[in-house]
Amino acid sequence: MGTPNDTTAAIVALRKEGYSFSEIGARLGISKDAAQKRHRRAAATGLLLPSDRPLYEAAALGGRGPGGGEPSLLSEEAAGSPGRCDGECSCKGLRESNRDLLRRLSKANASKEELVEAVYQAAKDGLSGLVLDTIPAPRPPKAPGETEVALAVLSDWQLAKRTSTYNSDVCEERIERLAERIVRLTQIQRADHAVDDLHVHVLGDIVEGELIFPGQAHQIDASLYRQVTLDGPRILGNFLRRMLANFERVHVTAVIGNHGALGGRARQDYNPETNADRMLYRIVQQILAGEERLTWNIPDGPGESTWYAVNEIGKYRTLLLHGDQFRGTSGLPWYGIQKKAGGWALGAIDEIFDDIDFGHFHQPTRLTLNRVTARCNGSTESDNGYAREQLAAVGQPSQGLRFVHPSKGMVTAEYTVWL
Repeated sequence: MGTPNDTTAAIVALRKEGYSFSEIGARLGISKDAAQKRHRRAAATGLLLPSDRPLYEAAALGGRGPGGGEPSLLSEEAAGSPGRCDGECSCKGLRESNRDLLRRLSKANASKEELVEAVYQAAKDGLSGLVLDTIPAPRPPKAPGETEVALAVLSDWQLAKRTSTYNSDVCEERIERLAERIVRLTQIQRADHAVDDLHVHVLGDIVEGELIFPGQAHQIDASLYRQVTLDGPRILGNFLRRMLANFERVHVTAVIGNHGALGGRARQDYNPETNADRMLYRIVQQILAGEERLTWNIPDGPGESTWYAVNEIGKYRTLLLHGDQFRGTSGLPWYGIQKKAGGWALGAIDEIFDDIDFGHFHQPTRLTLNRVTARCNGSTESDNGYAREQLAAVGQPSQGLRFVHPSKGMVTAEYTVWL
C-alpha cells in the first residue's frame, strides 16, 4: 500500500471523522474539489480501508460515473465486487500486491535491471486477479457519406509536472475534457458521414519522469512509481474506455519519449528498451486486455530503443516519433525536421509514410515538406518556466484530432483541441 503525502493523509483522517469536503478544504486551505479529488485518488489506489470505500463517489469498475457519466476505470468496487474479480481476487490481495511493489523497489536500488523487472512484475501481479467488465460496442449513427476514421494524437502530458498552473489533477481534468471534445467533434462529423473507428497516436512524454534534469525532484508532485503504475494507468485507461464507449473499434499506436528514459544522464547504464512510457502503455494494455475491440502496437525489442512506428489507416500512413530526434536550439528546429524527414523518406526508414506526427516541442504546428506534412502536437501542460526563460516561448494546452478518408489516403479535417 502506498504512503500518502501529509495533505492526503489529513484528508483521509478528517473524512473518517465525518467532516464534509467543504469543511476539510477550509481546515487545510484547499478547495472542496481538490479535497474530493485527493480523497478519490487515495481510495482508487488502495490508501483507504474497505469500510471507507463507500465514501468514494467515483464510478464502479465497468459501472457508471458520477451523475451517470461514462464508465470509469477505478473505484470503490475495484476490490472484491461480484462480477468484477475472480474467486481469488480481493481488496486485500490488491493492497498486498501494492505493498509488494514498494518492497521490491526498495530492494532493487542497487540493481537497475532488478528495478525495471520489479515494476513490470509487481504491476502484473497486482492486475492478475482484476477483471473489468467489457464495454458494450456502441451503435454510431450511419450517414450517407463515405466512412472516415477519427485520429486522436496524444503527447507530452508530462504527468506529475508541477507548476503554478499545472499538476497531476489538472492533467487528469484536461484529458477528461479532451475525451468529451473528441466525442462532440466526432458527432459533428457523423452528421455528414459515418465515423466508426478511432486510431490513437501516443507520442511519448506521457510521464514527467524523475532525475531527467537537475532539480526535477522539486518540480513534480508524484514519484515515477505513481506516474507509471497508478495515476498514468488510471488517466489513460479511463480515456480509452471512454473512446470504446463511442467508437466501434479503437487502435492505439504508442512510441516512447525522452522523459520516460530512466536514470537521467546515467541512462546509458540501462537497456535502451527500458522506458517508463513503454511500461505505462504495457500496464494499460494488461488492464484492458479483455477489450477485444481495443488493439495495440507498442514497438519494442531487446537492446533497442525502438523509437518510431508507422501506422496505417487504409492508404494513409503516418510516421510516429517523439521529436527529440530533431536537433536544434531556440525553439522548433525547422531545418533539422526537414533534413531528417527527407532522409527517412529516402530510405533511412524502411516503411513508406505520408505524414509525420511528433511532439516534444509543445507547440501545435504544421509543416508542409513537399508531399509530407509534419505535425507537431501540443502538450496538456501550461506555464513551463524553462520554455519561458530559455526559449521565450509559451503555449496553450492542447492535443490533436484529425479525420481521415482511408480509401483516398488523405486527411479531410483536423483540429487543435484547446484544453
